[in-house]
Amino acid sequence: MTACPIVAFYRGGPDTYGRTLDEIQSWDHDRLEDVHDFIQFLFPTRQPSAFNADAPLVTDKTIAAFHADPALRAELAHSLEVMLNFYGLETDLKSGGVIKADKFATRAENWLVVPNHNFLRLTRILTSLRLLGLADRAVALLACLEKLNTERPGVFGNSIDFWRATVRS
Repeated sequence: MTACPIVAFYRGGPDTYGRTLDEIQSWDHDRLEDVHDFIQFLFPTRQPSAFNADAPLVTDKTIAAFHADPALRAELAHSLEVMLNFYGLETDLKSGGVIKADKFATRAENWLVVPNHNFLRLTRILTSLRLLGLADRAVALLACLEKLNTERPGVFGNSIDFWRATVRS
């Protein structure tokens, strides 16, 4: 039986480009912005990527493995924190919600503009979190995005409606 490539990657194995989870999680903001073929490994979904044909897809076995293994979910949560940091957001340790970090204004200049490929990344992140056992984190991120949407009306366009449907499905 072949191991699920997503589970293997989340347990320390390489992605199809030879990179490990720890390596990608340590990238700086510039690298996270400039490299476009990592997000499909950090936040896998059932949907094939239009941008990375080598990305593995989530299967029922992948979902079962993440739901059964707290260590896999902890690494997924760490991947989320890496991306929240990239966006200038953070998890509020008291409430568990997602809030603006001190560097939000600077980081938002990079992604909170139209058009922006990071909206597709957010779709992938929300979907993956929901599928792989961190639905509460997806709900928290969505709540933050909804608040940002009220502060900057129209910046997300119809993405906000899609994110709502993704998280609430």
